[in-house]
Amino acid sequence: MDEEVTSEFSTSKVVTENKEKIEILLKATGNAPILKTKKWMVEKEKTVASIHEFLRKLLKLDPSDSLFLYVNQAFAPPPDQTMKNLYDCYNTDGRLVLHYCKTQAWG
Repeated sequence: MDEEVTSEFSTSKVVTENKEKIEILLKATGNAPILKTKKWMVEKEKTVASIHEFLRKLLKLDPSDSLFLYVNQAFAPPPDQTMKNLYDCYNTDGRLVLHYCKTQAWG
């Protein structure tokens, strides 16, 4: 995995108890490639846009490829929404579940 891509994110194995970060679970939907590492610890103030950019790099998507993010298979959050706000409202078992896909699925 490209170290530059993952430098601001860490796997949940590395950071088990960190009050500054929250756990997100990235789940593939539809025809999206499945990640080897699904659980990540991210800073609370990261935005949906930064997660979107991180995921695009991780999946090595072309600029012309679409990528959609959804919270709990329900809605697409706005790009400026922080992980903390989404976590506070929609966490499940102590983690925020984000589904990603290359074609529009829900919302």
